[in-house]
Amino acid sequence: MSTSQLGKIACVTVSAPDLDAIERAYSRNFNYRVSETGTVSEAQAALWGTKGMAGAQTLIMEPASGSDFVFRFIERPADPSYVPLTTWGWNASEVLVENVDALAEQLVDGDFEILGEPKNLSFTDDIRAMQLRGPANEILYMTELKAPIPGMDLPTSTCFVDNTFIVILGGGDINAMIESYAQQFDITPAPVMESRITVASKAFGLSIEHRYPISALSINDQCMIEVDELPEQAGPRKSDPDLLPPGIAMVSFRSSAAAGPQAITCEGVPYGGHAATCTTGAAGELIELIHI
Repeated sequence: MSTSQLGKIACVTVSAPDLDAIERAYSRNFNYRVSETGTVSEAQAALWGTKGMAGAQTLIMEPASGSDFVFRFIERPADPSYVPLTTWGWNASEVLVENVDALAEQLVDGDFEILGEPKNLSFTDDIRAMQLRGPANEILYMTELKAPIPGMDLPTSTCFVDNTFIVILGGGDINAMIESYAQQFDITPAPVMESRITVASKAFGLSIEHRYPISALSINDQCMIEVDELPEQAGPRKSDPDLLPPGIAMVSFRSSAAAGPQAITCEGVPYGGHAATCTTGAAGELIELIHI
């Protein structure tokens, strides 16, 4: 078991130009439900270093399982220059599903684009996955775990589409990213492997046989951070510095670390009255900590 200071993935925050489209897509395809709506407070915007987000509308949606995970969508104008999977930062959210083929068959036309049809992973037939692009240019890996995988502590889905259990980070230097998490959060470094990432290769215009250095960092509560080293044509995610970046903008983790003097106490979902702090990683990714 990991002894890191990072626990369960509590929230994946997505910049979204149309919250109504998000609510429609997630409710009718995933059976997600709205858990809270509101606006970004000035204190939150300051915490994230994005003062321009103060007052932005928020939509928080949760799986039918009642899991203590949520997607938080924050209204932000679309950025036409953003191409998913081709920049440094949080690039995808991997979500547990009961039956990936059934999900693919029932997707409502236009809500989600299937980037990769359901198929078994190359190293085991017990994991089957597909990849989607959502209405806010967010990338979702939908993953069905058919049986326990020896040597891997993985959760099981308890509803049709459940919680995010892995977040995917892209950057230019895999060793720097691994070291950043080791130093900041006491996460044990994991071996670096070479793997195909078909959806990324399509986005970059590379051969689907192209192999990327990747590593899977285990954190507490059956969650992981997948770290991918992207090709040299990738770079920082360009964004107005006063706004959250486009796509998947931030990931919030429950944390056992002491909050420190910069913390603010936040009510509502996903905080529950706990203190929150924010930091960045080696790829420029925003990391929110909910101190429990």
